[in-house]
Amino acid sequence: MMAILKVASVVLGASALLAALPGTFELLLLTLGTARKRKIPDQPDTATLRLAVVIPAHDEALLITRCVESVSLSARRYEGCEIVVVADNCSDETAALAVEAGARVLVRQNAELRGKGYALRMAFDQLQADGFNAFLVVDADSIVSPNLVREAGQRLAAGATAVQARYRVANDNASMRTRLMDLAFLAFNVARPRGRAGWKLSAGILGNGFALRAETLQQVPWDAASIVEDLEYHLRLVSAGQRVDFIDAATVYGEIPAGGKAAKVQRSRWEGGRLRMAREWAPKLATQLARGEWRVAEPLLDLLTLPLAYHVLLLTFAALILPAPWREVAVAAMVVVLMHVISACVLGGNPWKTARALFSAPFYIIWKLTTLSGVFSASRRSAGWLRSARDGQVNVGPGK
Repeated sequence: MMAILKVASVVLGASALLAALPGTFELLLLTLGTARKRKIPDQPDTATLRLAVVIPAHDEALLITRCVESVSLSARRYEGCEIVVVADNCSDETAALAVEAGARVLVRQNAELRGKGYALRMAFDQLQADGFNAFLVVDADSIVSPNLVREAGQRLAAGATAVQARYRVANDNASMRTRLMDLAFLAFNVARPRGRAGWKLSAGILGNGFALRAETLQQVPWDAASIVEDLEYHLRLVSAGQRVDFIDAATVYGEIPAGGKAAKVQRSRWEGGRLRMAREWAPKLATQLARGEWRVAEPLLDLLTLPLAYHVLLLTFAALILPAPWREVAVAAMVVVLMHVISACVLGGNPWKTARALFSAPFYIIWKLTTLSGVFSASRRSAGWLRSARDGQVNVGPGK
């Protein structure tokens, strides 16, 4: 009986280590990439680039004015830039407040096709018809760095087909969870795209603070309407041979729920959507890789990489029950995670403040386990978009 239990524990430990293997390679590759020197791009004339800052918004009366004013400040030295708010299935004063703040408003009402992906498709189609040839997407709950619009416009004018800025947490001091989430954003939304840029790989699209040329949308039409439309569209881009550049010098800051049910819904939606994309896209990318299309190797590794909390749990389990030398392999993999987290802390500009959030990591991992059922529910193809409730709000139905 003891022998059977021992064999079973080794099998389980080996399975855990194997499941963490793609993520270990991914984290090592991207952490090393953050240290590579990158060429500073030229600053070309943006006169020929007619840029629209597109802000999709569903019932964002609390934050839309702040967002439009922040983008207006960033766009004040960029001639020909227009701020366009897509008031999507709104039941509040989002549209009126956006107009009052100085934005142009496109009103969209469609009870059947709801969500950010549909709102963006309508905006891209209409604005291209109006003569715009570049688009910067900013979420309605965000504020942006003063140089975001200029940096995005210059990169696109220099020939980039798509760009992604840094994406961080706006309300990082609201709670211990938001401080820890800011560290997670630094890892996922700063260190990883910077690492990809270091290796001249496609940086990825993070859903907020990304920009596209009209030519890109014509070559790869925006038809992403899943609950992770940003990841879905990036996979389409990479599969078609396109590449997203990383803007390390500019940042968009988005609000996240400080805790409670809204935080759990948001986390379940994000991770469930990624799980669905992994199921749908991993076989496609593996087929392309087998044909020698090496550009899809890193996106495939990314899809197979588990969320960091689960990755650490698997490695800890493997290190505790596996015999040598596999125990040492698991420990080495945890060192890779530590290197990645340290890199993220340094890139945040205030490493000691950011690192203090790690003290709450064990409690966060336990909390993450409680979201698993929601993750699997959100991974279903039929799962609809649900806008994350802002602090002080309660979601009553689907939206953005």
